[in-house]
Amino acid sequence: MTISVITPNWPAPSGVRAFTTTRRGGVSLPPYESLNLGDHVGDDPAAVSENRSRLCLELNLPAEPRWLSQVHGIRCCDASKVDAPIEADAQFTDQTGVVCAVLTADCLPLLLCDAAGTRVAAAHAGWRGLLNGVIESSVQAMGSGSELMAWLGPAIGPTAFEVGEEVREAFVSHDAAANAAFVPEGEGKWLADIYRLARQRLAACGVNRVYGGELCTYSDPERFYSYRRDGETGRLASLIWLE
Repeated sequence: MTISVITPNWPAPSGVRAFTTTRRGGVSLPPYESLNLGDHVGDDPAAVSENRSRLCLELNLPAEPRWLSQVHGIRCCDASKVDAPIEADAQFTDQTGVVCAVLTADCLPLLLCDAAGTRVAAAHAGWRGLLNGVIESSVQAMGSGSELMAWLGPAIGPTAFEVGEEVREAFVSHDAAANAAFVPEGEGKWLADIYRLARQRLAACGVNRVYGGELCTYSDPERFYSYRRDGETGRLASLIWLE
């Protein structure tokens, strides 16, 4: 089976390449079928290794992606200096041929590039990272927000992402405008729009050219892994690099 990917619908410069994988095209067995790229979720290591090899081969990647040890934090590291997985939830580069990567299964994968096509970044933004500033740290690593554009990849959608009152309060205490991203669901529960929250944070950083944000992992089991939906499941990869 050929690997199936999502190509960002954004006007990035021609030298910027980016994809998000789907769950199609690998060798992993249920419940990870089939293109699981996460090596920390209980899948057969040999299957993950084969999936990663297929990813490099079929997408004609210039190098092995720089995989991170993601911890729902806000650190954004320089991908050109990542040899072994380090604890971080975002990475950037201004070097050609260095593939930035993040893994997700409901959390928001966010890709950034500058208008000149000289810098790119990838960030893993679950609600904790989003709340605490992973977008802000990523934009800061990239330079001026007004020179950047962003693409919001497949994440849990606004009709599926149920959170407690404490999550809403935390976002609203940071920015009262965040209240618009929450819809009451009854008995202290809310439906959160992670895409809207991300757009608000990006706008506050000066990033106003924002694309994507229409793909829900939870409601599309044929294409996407979803931790909220399935519990034990695989991980998608979002990749960006400079040619």
